[in-house]
Amino acid sequence: MNIHSQRIEALRSMMRDQGWDAVVIKGSDPHSSEYLAPRWQQVKWLTGFTGEAGDVVVTLDHAGLWTDTRYFIQAVRQLEGTGVELHKMRIPGAVGIPEWLAAQGGLKVAVDSLCQSVAFSEQIAASCEVIGVPDLLGPIWPDRPEIPATPIITLGEDLAGESREARLDALRRFLLKEGCDAILLSSLDEIAWTLNVRGSDIDYNPLVFSYLLVTMEDAFWYVLKDSEPDDETAASLIEVGADGVTVLPYSDIAYALGSIPGKLFVDTSTLNYYLYSIITESIPQESLKTGESPVPLWKAVKNATEIAGMKEAHLEDGVAMEQFLYWLEKSVAEGRSISEFDAALHLRSLRAAIPGYRGDSFETISAYGAGAALPHYVTPSENAPILEPHGLYLVDSGGQFLFGTTDITRTVPLGPCTDLEKEDYTLVLKGHIALSMAVFPHGTAGCQIDLLARDPLWKARRNFGHGTGHGVGFYLCVHEGPHDIRQNFNPQPIVPGMIVSDEPGIYREGLHGVRHENLILCVPDDENEFGTWYRFEPLTLCHFDTSAVVKELLSPEEIAWLNAYNEHVYQTLSPRLAPEISAWLRDKTRELR
Repeated sequence: MNIHSQRIEALRSMMRDQGWDAVVIKGSDPHSSEYLAPRWQQVKWLTGFTGEAGDVVVTLDHAGLWTDTRYFIQAVRQLEGTGVELHKMRIPGAVGIPEWLAAQGGLKVAVDSLCQSVAFSEQIAASCEVIGVPDLLGPIWPDRPEIPATPIITLGEDLAGESREARLDALRRFLLKEGCDAILLSSLDEIAWTLNVRGSDIDYNPLVFSYLLVTMEDAFWYVLKDSEPDDETAASLIEVGADGVTVLPYSDIAYALGSIPGKLFVDTSTLNYYLYSIITESIPQESLKTGESPVPLWKAVKNATEIAGMKEAHLEDGVAMEQFLYWLEKSVAEGRSISEFDAALHLRSLRAAIPGYRGDSFETISAYGAGAALPHYVTPSENAPILEPHGLYLVDSGGQFLFGTTDITRTVPLGPCTDLEKEDYTLVLKGHIALSMAVFPHGTAGCQIDLLARDPLWKARRNFGHGTGHGVGFYLCVHEGPHDIRQNFNPQPIVPGMIVSDEPGIYREGLHGVRHENLILCVPDDENEFGTWYRFEPLTLCHFDTSAVVKELLSPEEIAWLNAYNEHVYQTLSPRLAPEISAWLRDKTRELR
């Protein structure tokens, strides 16, 4: 019995003692975060699964992990020997956790109420008796990590483009419109954006574990942890406090919610079930209003200063990427032994040399050959595969800078490629170009243009299981909403100022994977008797290698776009590159004829 089987059996022992029929462990934290600090990596601790999207149900005779198409191959490998069964989501006929529990009939289900949203708990409660238990795994997790408390910095209006006072005032105007007296923000990126603060409590995400309660007169930031703040954090807290924000201990939020005067607004999609239970037990129903927080949409529409910063970030990032791809090509051609992990470390070192660099925006996916067939491949730090002078290499990476966030994927040939590799490479590029060239009317949602990126693949009877595009924050989370580009219905329109990724792909298990990704900015295009029109402007600056392109698969319009984009990359970046790299890039960006 391996360590994860032992932990599941320890959980079952606790279930028997408590009289629970099932336990649900969500892959989240008290703030509905996508990426998790070690303290809340409960699914990983319990099962060994390390994917970013995975939820677990344990009954007395069954254990299951629910995850989506990005992680199927990874889950099968990591769950081997644990006794945990894979339940596949985002496929036809998929059965979600609430439906699966309902089918078992009248269960008493314990949930970690700190790490489960109100909305998800209520879905389970429709057919089961739900028992909320904060930090449910605590009794069987003796060496559990503490709540992080990393240094906090503040961003001035020169970087953020708007003061925290202005953003707090916007929240108060929202409260007036909603007829409420206070709003509770629990999503960490919403709080960071509102207060113009950043930290590093979660790897790759410049966030601070905290809650923010805003009333018509005051703002209360529940952020202080057990450790003493360092000098930079103390200065930042004084600065925030000078702007009318009262700084309080993180753990005090539970007491504060027990006595809120007036009407409170909460977003139950991000509020955890534990705090919601305290609120509903403390204030009458008519004093509580639920709905969508306005902050995600405000945050998604970048102001002029943020857009300028994002463009600067992509300029700096583009230089690093071209330096990396030059080094990669030369190293492999010269027969040097370069592993996937070596490549990832070298790319990080190039970004780290950029002034304003604050770390990577996610863990770099550096994958050669069959490894690239896993969309969220984890590059091993030991015994990583060696790059060989043939086939395709995929690198998906990004940086966090004081002035912006980047996310780019390039798939490049390391030498001769098979006909299938070239065909897949070109079809994915066709999809990328089609979305990048999109022109669409006001009111168009991402789900309405997702087909543009998939059409070339569908016509060849190929597909990919992940979304085509996600929002990206300004020196914040590399994934943000409320907009996206994917098949799932999301009515949120794409509007000027929104930044979204353009990343179709194709994945052949055991062979190769291809993904081409730029970040693109929605900008105004035209206005006429048919309405207001928008288009996309690429932010990412890094060439697409044309040596693996099957030219006959591209239309003249697609070839024109590719040539124009590569020429733009060369003209923009070459003055900032060493002469030998600039000359190399000139060759790489010559017109495809």
